[in-house]
Amino acid sequence: MAKFIITGGNRLKGTITVNGSKNATLPILAASILAAGECIIHEVPYLQDITTMSNVLETLGAKVKREGTTLIINTRDIYSWEVGENLMRQMRASNLVLGPLLGRFKQVKISYPGGCNIGSRPMNLHLKGLRALGADINERYGYINVKAKDLKGTEIHLDVPSVGATENILMAAVMAKGVTIIRNAAREPEIVDLQNFLNYLGAKIRGAGTSLIKVEGTTSLHEAEHTVIPDRIEAGTYLIGTAITGGDVTVTNVIPEHLESLLAKLKEIGVKVEVKDEAINISSTGCFKATNIKTMPYPGFHTDLQPQMMALLTLAQGTSVITETIFENRYQHVSELRRLGAEITVEGQTAIIKGVKKLSGASVEATDLRAGAALLLAALAAENSTVIEGVEHIDRGYEQMENKYNTLGANIIRV
Repeated sequence: MAKFIITGGNRLKGTITVNGSKNATLPILAASILAAGECIIHEVPYLQDITTMSNVLETLGAKVKREGTTLIINTRDIYSWEVGENLMRQMRASNLVLGPLLGRFKQVKISYPGGCNIGSRPMNLHLKGLRALGADINERYGYINVKAKDLKGTEIHLDVPSVGATENILMAAVMAKGVTIIRNAAREPEIVDLQNFLNYLGAKIRGAGTSLIKVEGTTSLHEAEHTVIPDRIEAGTYLIGTAITGGDVTVTNVIPEHLESLLAKLKEIGVKVEVKDEAINISSTGCFKATNIKTMPYPGFHTDLQPQMMALLTLAQGTSVITETIFENRYQHVSELRRLGAEITVEGQTAIIKGVKKLSGASVEATDLRAGAALLLAALAAENSTVIEGVEHIDRGYEQMENKYNTLGANIIRV
């Protein structure tokens, strides 16, 4: 297993470009199953999760070829609708093949997925939606068996705006007879990108980005080409890293509207933010005020940026309060930040962060993807050296993270 050795104290300075979005690419790769042909996807990042999803597609019989940041996926000869336990446990998003396999073959068998242990992410909303479309579902021995003679359009109201459930229902509904309406749908930009890709395939979908999505079923789809949107979580991590090191960085290939909740908080605590078309400049003195944050579904503050923001607030002037409403086990980074000298108290889903004057290097462990990013940012601002174990978690969502930050003046060594 790899680890990072980080020597802190360097200001981040320069310009950095954001990759394509991991959370947009994964459902788009799954949706290529519906095309029954060749799809070309541009701006695909080099990430472990992308490799895992590619392996899932190849297990089903698809052919996947990478040419730089482009993936060429041919799903014409898919012969299987079953994904085994080994692949499913590697990544939560592997369950996104459920909807498209059901839509194309009217049957699918998968085991329960794995992924970061940040809280319960049950499949009940996914399955509720598929049942409403006419699927018969049997859960036995850790596997989910789904079959349908026909999928029929209907109205589905999600109890909570689940991103994964919205995506799976959307992909299944594309091949259903009639019209499907999804109410209380998740509004994330990644769902808008999925809608755009599906419409390129020949689907008829309206409303992604709002709480009501309307899908008119179709009988056939065709090949398509698509460019993935920029990764707003990667961009946000750069912005927070610049703030915590007192740096001056311009982040390019971003959609600023996707980061409004983060930018508002950075401005609120005293960080200078300047937006220019598809670029954001952050200039920080390293001194900032405390604030309160509550994670919420989009367009609220993203849970995937909460750990990084907590790392920043450990050095704020005053006491900050973070309330996590999405995942009940998303404070695993707290004990590791304390090793670096942070003063954090957790009461249920609320974390109280008393700002300290400095952090000090120590040996810590990344327990999940975004926790690892938070520890890396804290280490950049800490005195002396920090060792981060569990780098494989970070690699799931950040492409060559150490190299990118080193181009901005960081001192990170992978061993």
